[in-house]
Amino acid sequence: MGGTKKIALHWQILIGLILGVVVGLIINAAWDAGTWSSLGVENPALWVAGGPAEGVNENANFVARTTRFIRDANGFIGDLFLRGLRFIAVPIVVFSLIVGASSLNDLSKLSRIGGKTIGIYIVTTAIAITVGLVFANVVKPGSTRFISTETRDSFVAQFGADADAKVLAAQKPDVWDTVLNIVPKNPFEAIAAGNMLQVVFASLLVGIALTMIKREKARPVIAFFDAMTDVVIKVVEIVLIIAPYAVFALIVEQIAELGLDILGSLAVYSITVVAGLATMMFVVYPIGFKLLGGVGYGRFFAAMSPAQLLAFSSASSSATLPVTMECAEQRLGVKEEVSSFVLPIGATINMDGTALYQGVAAVFIAQLYAMDLTIADQLTIVLTATLASIGTAGVPGVGMIMLVIVLQSVGIPLEGIAVILGVDRILDMCRTSCNVTGDAMVCSVVANSEGALLSESEVAARADHPLDEDPVDEGRLD
Repeated sequence: MGGTKKIALHWQILIGLILGVVVGLIINAAWDAGTWSSLGVENPALWVAGGPAEGVNENANFVARTTRFIRDANGFIGDLFLRGLRFIAVPIVVFSLIVGASSLNDLSKLSRIGGKTIGIYIVTTAIAITVGLVFANVVKPGSTRFISTETRDSFVAQFGADADAKVLAAQKPDVWDTVLNIVPKNPFEAIAAGNMLQVVFASLLVGIALTMIKREKARPVIAFFDAMTDVVIKVVEIVLIIAPYAVFALIVEQIAELGLDILGSLAVYSITVVAGLATMMFVVYPIGFKLLGGVGYGRFFAAMSPAQLLAFSSASSSATLPVTMECAEQRLGVKEEVSSFVLPIGATINMDGTALYQGVAAVFIAQLYAMDLTIADQLTIVLTATLASIGTAGVPGVGMIMLVIVLQSVGIPLEGIAVILGVDRILDMCRTSCNVTGDAMVCSVVANSEGALLSESEVAARADHPLDEDPVDEGRLD
């Protein structure tokens, strides 16, 4: 069997994702109130949570045990995988960024890379919001043609409490505080809390300092961090062994809870968001990585597909960061000195997908309440959403908090958030995949401009990709 080639990781993940959607829909459709009632169970949620009990149909006891086991097993696998990725995320940024910054030996080059990175991220975020506003204004998903006042009010009643919690958690962005919060009071506290922007700043500062001391003193320190980067990369490969199963588990849970009734009521709104995200991923970004990055369409998506699929499943660009860096370096051919700087910053401040979603959501809610947004209002949305995206954590659900800030900026009723909470998780998964794709696009553009991007033939000439095969002791990209 030694000659049998293993299925590539991105195909394994895609298979797990598709199976997860199918199984999740089956579970949601099968275990409705009528099915449970036929087994003598009036409150299935409490019944499954509490497990079997006396005085109830034996079939119900068996179903409850089985359902509870499947739920717990899926939750365990999904949580184990995400915990593994989060365990890796901070160390890989610290080690690789210190090595990358210290190896440049040129502060002007470092500032040039930083300027390009932040500038392109801000531009793509503004473009994403504009794309979202265009789609929302053309389709008008919040008009009474697609969603009635009664449906709106029922969603407000159902999800109102959750919406209130999001409103309380949101704060208006302050430019000075945003910039000040980049500098950690305690670097170890920033590492422990996983504050990625502060971790990037601290790591970058150490890397710069290493270039300013005598080389003979800096060399052993750099060698240590370089070796630890290799160690963490191997840990990434180990964690990715369960990626297909974890993707299946995560998707089953989300689809089973979502169901088709809520998705059907907000179908036009959801399709509008997804269409905008697809436009960014398959139209806008290719313009960047093809014209400015020198990377072909097929090459880019083949290289980054594992990261895109994991981002979709986890709904967290920070948790996906180790895989994004591995794909960019080993599959796309970006040198570590660029990827270790551009991608961690992108996972923190580049929220193209989230910003686009906020543009659509803001117009959608305004349409629900028959509000006419002026050009000035929509420009305010663009500016506010761009500012709110900087320094926002790349974790699930943060986009909803950002949306509160956007709605407040133009006076849109905050209670409208309750209407879209039912589909927020699935759309969060879609927009996170867009965020990660945008990070990779900018990374390829910056790398190409710095001569730090291998050609397709150079990447193919190297050993087989570690992500596609069992972990082996292969050299990393220098």
